[in-house]
Amino acid sequence: MQVILLERVAKLGQMGDVVDVKSGYARNFLLPQGKALSASEANIAGFEAQKAQLEARNLETRKEAEALAAKLDGKQFIVIRSASDAGSLYGSVTTRDAADVATEEGFSIDRKQVIIDRPIKELGLHSVTIVLHPEVTAVIRLNVARSTDEAELQASGKSIQELAAEEEAAAEFEIAELFDDIGSAASDDDDLAEAARVETEATEDDSKA
Repeated sequence: MQVILLERVAKLGQMGDVVDVKSGYARNFLLPQGKALSASEANIAGFEAQKAQLEARNLETRKEAEALAAKLDGKQFIVIRSASDAGSLYGSVTTRDAADVATEEGFSIDRKQVIIDRPIKELGLHSVTIVLHPEVTAVIRLNVARSTDEAELQASGKSIQELAAEEEAAAEFEIAELFDDIGSAASDDDDLAEAARVETEATEDDSKA
């Protein structure tokens, strides 16, 4: 099916291009989303008549999107989730979750604008693309953690595996110190017993003398 694009569509073409697409893709996505029109002679002629107006509108919305992208790009948002000690989430972080946390921070983002390349199912920092305009995108980072304290540590560059290793090392150190204290106490008891024995022997010797 041939359509004329009313805006840039990634991997398909620029505004005004007449392209061949699958009928289902056109009917289910391009046409209802207002991204294209069927490439009939009447629609092509209508587009040409409104081309200047459409390009001006596109330029205006692109500038608005670029201004938002300048504020949003590189921004980090915390997402609190339950997870196992190994860092696996009980569920996953979705496009809606990304849109919600960004919106809570004052950025009006719809989940349809969010692109997550791979399902987010682990704790850590994850890059997510936000499509603000057909020609403008921003990349944000989702800091997925079990608590705000954990999120702060992850933001400093530590992975959940490193945090777990540090906690394990700290626990082992505490256990080692405990055994050292027990050993030291036992040694002190032995020293006291030895001193008492020597004192007893000395007393007995004095009595004999």
